[in-house]
Amino acid sequence: MCGIFGYIGHQHALPILVEGLRRLEYRGYDSTGVAIDDGSHVQTHKTVGKVADLKAILPETVSGTRGIAHTRWATHGGVTQGNTHPHASTDGAIHLVHNGIIENYQHLRRGLSARGVDCVSETDSEVLVQMMALELQGGATPLESVQNTLQHLRGTWGLCILFRDHDLLICARNGSPLIIGQGQNETFVSSDPHPLTAHTQRVVYLDDGDVVVINRESFQIKTTKGLPVEPSITVLEDAWGEAELGDAPHYMYKEIYEQPDALRQCIGGRVDREMGTGRLGGMGLDHQTLVQAAHIHLLGCGTAAFAAEIGQMLIEKMGRIPATTHISSEFRNNDPVINPKSLYLAVSQSGETADTISALKEIKLKGGQVFGVVNVVGSTVARLCGRGVYIHSGPEQSVASTKAFTNMVAALTVFATQLGRTRHLSKADGRNLIRHLQQAPHLMETYFEDIGPIHEAVDLLCEADSVLFLGRGLSAPVAKEGALKLMELAYIPCLAYPAGEMKHGPIALLEEGSPVVVVAPNDHLKEKTMSALHECKARGAKIILIHEKGDPIGAEGDVSIAVPAIHPWLTPLLTVLPLQLMAYETALKLGRDVDRPRNLAKSVTVE
Repeated sequence: MCGIFGYIGHQHALPILVEGLRRLEYRGYDSTGVAIDDGSHVQTHKTVGKVADLKAILPETVSGTRGIAHTRWATHGGVTQGNTHPHASTDGAIHLVHNGIIENYQHLRRGLSARGVDCVSETDSEVLVQMMALELQGGATPLESVQNTLQHLRGTWGLCILFRDHDLLICARNGSPLIIGQGQNETFVSSDPHPLTAHTQRVVYLDDGDVVVINRESFQIKTTKGLPVEPSITVLEDAWGEAELGDAPHYMYKEIYEQPDALRQCIGGRVDREMGTGRLGGMGLDHQTLVQAAHIHLLGCGTAAFAAEIGQMLIEKMGRIPATTHISSEFRNNDPVINPKSLYLAVSQSGETADTISALKEIKLKGGQVFGVVNVVGSTVARLCGRGVYIHSGPEQSVASTKAFTNMVAALTVFATQLGRTRHLSKADGRNLIRHLQQAPHLMETYFEDIGPIHEAVDLLCEADSVLFLGRGLSAPVAKEGALKLMELAYIPCLAYPAGEMKHGPIALLEEGSPVVVVAPNDHLKEKTMSALHECKARGAKIILIHEKGDPIGAEGDVSIAVPAIHPWLTPLLTVLPLQLMAYETALKLGRDVDRPRNLAKSVTVE
């Protein structure tokens, strides 16, 4: 949610800032703006809408080698020009962009009003810049004005601040990601590593409590109280460079079809086919820890939570150890009991999901062992955990996750295999599973060569007031993921249920012509799934059936889409593919913004 980009150096700042915003578009936003110091005053340009709308109102030339920029996802205050960042102090001395939420902003706003300063926007962010201006007017240095203001805040923030009369930028972080990119006599600031790769591979991830003073040739990190912090330089992977759209019509389309290669990246070097086990060195788990683990807990939100549910079932199947999936936002707030002998896995594509970060901090505080399952190298989850597995999907630009989902499932499958082989999974069964897992990328490609009657399914979905998704066992979370995708992209109300629960409520929704998507691979629960399918058909529902190629149950669907056969424990890697394509094509036919659905953000950095 929201994006920050800043620059100070020897080049014209405006083109760099605008390009930085363009590369942050995938995070989700509704308005955008820039502030440039041209040497005599600070020019501000902002608008409701996309970065392209901002570019349309910019002057042809704007001089200045120092500036800040922002894409806003509205939290406090509507989507208006006045609420768009950057925000300026009344005297124009300070301009600021902010990601996060200031929980006590109303109290602070009243304090400003009592001192004769009235805010002109509805945002919590403007309060900060006005407070800093009062500090500056009282004789504080720019750094002191920021530090003194931060002492009064409660909430989360990623801040990049421009001072008109001082040749520097100041940044601060608490709970909202910020990254400093170190160039040659120039420095960049971003809320995401992706835009920085066009300029430098050398970056510093800020930690909570860091305040950074950035000059043209160097920067210094201090704590909120002024203690020096030694920066830790990280070199970004080449994979996090620009993800070009190429000939693809949308990023989502491109990323769906990238799944075979992404899956190869995820499992490459992480399986031992001879011994039938996984090798996740980044987890740092020795044999004794795996054997003695009392319980596995998996945490995630949205798509990550559904991948975690699949991982949970595989862990129990292979390791014969209790496993539980938790929604991160609920877990933290329910005062959880933490067992130091349990293992906790934090699953997140971005590694910046605020609820998951809060949950893992709570676990660590209470003595639990937390491991990250994330995509973005150097992200907050990865750094807080210190151990875990990168899923290696590469950049995922579309808001709706596709290749990250299948790679999360694959990474958790490898973990479950490694855990299982220390316990009850035989060498023969492990070898068989690994062999099928290594074949999965090829089977994905085989499916993409013949995707089946997706457009017939789309015709049913486009006419629907609501859609029911059903599956059992490992297919129940796949059904949830399919429902989420269609709901996110096409804005059609969707309900996903374990097929056995359909008769306990959702069946009341069925009427003549209601579309029901049934995920029924050839596993031990197929017959039970088919019973639910028949109950739906008896009430006039139209069945969109996802099944394995060659299975005679294909005749039961009004629209039947076949995927290649695979090991029953690996079916989610294939059955989810037609669900992704159905959501994509339905959204396209309904004229939706496929890559950037309304009201959604790629990286949910506020609770």
